[in-house]
Amino acid sequence: MKAVLEARDIDRRVGNVDILRGVSLAIAPGEAVALLGPSGCGKTSFLHILGLLDRPTGGRVLIDGEDVWGRSTASQADMRLSRIGLVYQERNLLGHLTALENVAIPAWKRLGSRKRGMVVAAELLERLGLSERATSMAAVLSTGEAQRVAIARALVNAPSVLLADEPTGSLDSASSEAVLAAIQQARSRGTAIIMVTHDPKTAEGFDRTHHMLDGKFVQHG
Repeated sequence: MKAVLEARDIDRRVGNVDILRGVSLAIAPGEAVALLGPSGCGKTSFLHILGLLDRPTGGRVLIDGEDVWGRSTASQADMRLSRIGLVYQERNLLGHLTALENVAIPAWKRLGSRKRGMVVAAELLERLGLSERATSMAAVLSTGEAQRVAIARALVNAPSVLLADEPTGSLDSASSEAVLAAIQQARSRGTAIIMVTHDPKTAEGFDRTHHMLDGKFVQHG
């Protein structure tokens, strides 16, 4: 199956330090890949390059075969909005807005309509079992609830790829299971998943695992 996202020989250098060294990865629609490795090995840096947040020093990132770092800044921003979903480890919601409003913001931007964005967001929250928390302020959500809402926000525009950076790192076991279930639900609908973790147990059920050390892949599974 054709890759929806591909990284070719990615290098990332900051000052005199090589953060990434020739990292390559291709992922197909509906495929789930876990990136494992100790803190500081380059996992998050690689994810930020895939998510068009940081520019690589060398190499290429392709989405549907197109080199995205060759596009204009505005075009890259549009691609982040429409094709890439990002989830971080820490709570990253706007506390003064409701869960529903947080999820709806990317849809408002893409659809150009607050009303339509709210409808799409409400449907997604229902699908993820979060309807009862839709009108709760984000600031009062539990850590597990907030992370599931963050996943909903990342998925609201039906991205081709979901990039998740340690999404269960600060959660208890029950909340972790709920978050991973939401990620697997997205995968079942055709979204490709790339998840960073340091815990091999969290990666169980993924199609592939890539172990990273000192800025490069050292093992594939």
